[in-house]
Amino acid sequence: MSKAVAAHEATGLGQSAGRRLGIALLVIATAQLMLVLDDSIANIALPTIQNELGIPAATLPWVINAYILAFGGLLIFGGRIGDLMGRRRILQLGILLFTIASLAAGLAPTGPALIAGRALQGIGAALVAPNALALIATTFPAGEARNKALAIYGAMSGLGITVGLLLGGVLTGTLGWRWVFFINVPIGLALLAGSRILVDAQRHRGRLDLAGALTGTGGLTAVVFAIIRGGEHGWTDALTVASFALAAVLIPVFIGLQSRSKDPLLPLRLFRDRNRSGSYVAMLLVSFGPMGAFYLLTLFMQHILGYNPIQTGLAWLPFGIGIVLGAGVASKLVVRFAPRIISTTGMLIASAAMFWFSTVNSGTTYLALLPGTFALAFGFALSFIPLTLTAVNRVEAQDSGIASALLNSAQQIGVALGIAVLSTISVSITESSFPGALTALYVSRGSGDGAATAAASAALTSGYATALFIAAVLLALSALITALVINAGPQKETTQR
Repeated sequence: MSKAVAAHEATGLGQSAGRRLGIALLVIATAQLMLVLDDSIANIALPTIQNELGIPAATLPWVINAYILAFGGLLIFGGRIGDLMGRRRILQLGILLFTIASLAAGLAPTGPALIAGRALQGIGAALVAPNALALIATTFPAGEARNKALAIYGAMSGLGITVGLLLGGVLTGTLGWRWVFFINVPIGLALLAGSRILVDAQRHRGRLDLAGALTGTGGLTAVVFAIIRGGEHGWTDALTVASFALAAVLIPVFIGLQSRSKDPLLPLRLFRDRNRSGSYVAMLLVSFGPMGAFYLLTLFMQHILGYNPIQTGLAWLPFGIGIVLGAGVASKLVVRFAPRIISTTGMLIASAAMFWFSTVNSGTTYLALLPGTFALAFGFALSFIPLTLTAVNRVEAQDSGIASALLNSAQQIGVALGIAVLSTISVSITESSFPGALTALYVSRGSGDGAATAAASAALTSGYATALFIAAVLLALSALITALVINAGPQKETTQR
């Protein structure tokens, strides 16, 4: 009888632990989805926002950029204070700030108020993202449970972009643009309630390196700003060059301070592991390609194929399916094969999809894009999951937040670079063959001038195709780096020491 009671109690405990892990996974995955979703959800609402609030065309991009700049610039800071003050506490603070900022953005009466709200959202996101990833390691036991959690986390990173485009179009077209931001309020409150179940690790005993925080955050922010500015105003623009110069001064100072600090913001020992360092570089490059392609192909669908925002969002559903399937396959493979085998394969698949896209012309149909869309997403997810595991594997408990922040920073910088550099290449190629092609396209369509429409379409498509070819080459380069640098074995154990 006692054995039966003990077995029953053990079963009950197992079910309780399973429910707890399920809720924890839901909280972390939803938090990541919400953050990434806000990278793209406002894009489709921009024309409506501009008309209603009277935002000048030169200022309008900052509705997007304010979020990206604050998010990317403060990630390392957010990861480190999570290590020092408790990751769950900082995650909760970030969710609260993100929720309040979303409400403020939705209520914004003017353009500057909306941009300020978006910047506050970015600050909240920088507190949430690295600590959500670090909490996976402290909440989920090593092995299959943690690999599955990381796979779902990775799927949310890619799926959020697709969901953002689709949801942004639906909300703007039905409830109005303000609901693009209001939607985060009930989600944020639910996440705050659920976050209490997350398991925190022992805090690092130390002080915040203020000088390191100022130089590191300043340097990273300058890099992200320079990339955004360069993509909009050109790489020889005075402010772009000044921002890169400021980063070139601040980052070496930051590294020098970290090498001498007793409690560094960024422990340089993290880079001694070739697998971890290789993962950061590979993550930057692999994020560069697909997100840049996402941007260019969205323009192709809208300008050349004539899709409206909702049709464009629906057209990217195969991308979301590919992300989910790729992440699921990767989580199974990481326990059997070395990370570089899986990641390299994924990068080569994504690179092949990019080469396929680089053959587009003004007569290309959506059905011709469909296989590449799925393959790009599948390859991206297949490469993303092993890189994430390798980057956070065997990190000291006190450094897990900052290690996660570095991975997130590499991804954010890669996304910003991909969009800025590939759009610059695309525009340059187009303008060299047909100045003012986009304006000419819409004017000629309105007047029924078929020859002018065909010429403008060909010029725009040539720009997209060239940039996509460059992205394909860079993805092949990331595959080579991964194959040569990362030498970790199968991730049967992802213990955190």
